[in-house]
Amino acid sequence: MRVTVFGATGLLGQALMREWSEDAVTGLASRDADIRDAERVQQMVRETNPEWIVLSAAYTDVDGCETNPDVAFAVNRDGAVNVAVAAQEVGARLLFLSSDYVFDGKKTIPYETGDERNPQSVYGRSKAEAELRLLESMPDCCIVRTSWLFGVGGKCFPDTILKLAVSRPALDVVNDQRGSPTYVTDLARGLKQLCRQYAQGIVHVTNTEDCTWFEFAREIVRSAGLTTTVRPVSSAQMARPAPRPAYSVLSPSRRQALGVEMPTWQDALQRYLQQRQS
Repeated sequence: MRVTVFGATGLLGQALMREWSEDAVTGLASRDADIRDAERVQQMVRETNPEWIVLSAAYTDVDGCETNPDVAFAVNRDGAVNVAVAAQEVGARLLFLSSDYVFDGKKTIPYETGDERNPQSVYGRSKAEAELRLLESMPDCCIVRTSWLFGVGGKCFPDTILKLAVSRPALDVVNDQRGSPTYVTDLARGLKQLCRQYAQGIVHVTNTEDCTWFEFAREIVRSAGLTTTVRPVSSAQMARPAPRPAYSVLSPSRRQALGVEMPTWQDALQRYLQQRQS
């Protein structure tokens, strides 16, 4: 199978390139093809002539999106449309990475794939609008929503916690936002499986079980054998430019129906820590 990955140098993109060794996979970084440049995107897609395109390129700085909305929509929404147009031109299937931030966080039970979108941040709106544009223009595309990504090779929450824990006796971490941490290695394997099944529509893919950022940080510190104290605080005490959903756990029902299994986030964290040390 011929696969083209946009965003190959990002956290997820690197994992995709590591995990997807048995097919003809071409990885494109932003320097190869900025997805805002429709002509360049079309040129690269014609050259690689993929059967599947995995679009993991995105502007993922949630607070940065809040202060740079034009960039957020140009990359996350319009860039996705550019890739979809190029995919249709060569007859390729498209898998688009979306986010738990398309929801408002007001539920207390996991969000289903068909639940109403109601994003509260610019980042969330840019992803929600991309979903709608893609489903309208390319109904057979696959949209994968995920959450709280972590892995080696870039900035992520566990990496930040571990670096801070070395130099600080205590860390304050929010305890009123709940979601599912997702290891990019596990996510990459799930995406590969979805492409092999020619999956369509919206699928939620995260590691199983959920926690707050405080609970995640506490487990990171404990698993790493550090003695730093982790203290729970409210989101109001740690004000950020962009609002975060208080609850963004994604239902696994569609993923499970497709036979895609995901380990717990606790299991994933142990493997991340091992990979980080190797």
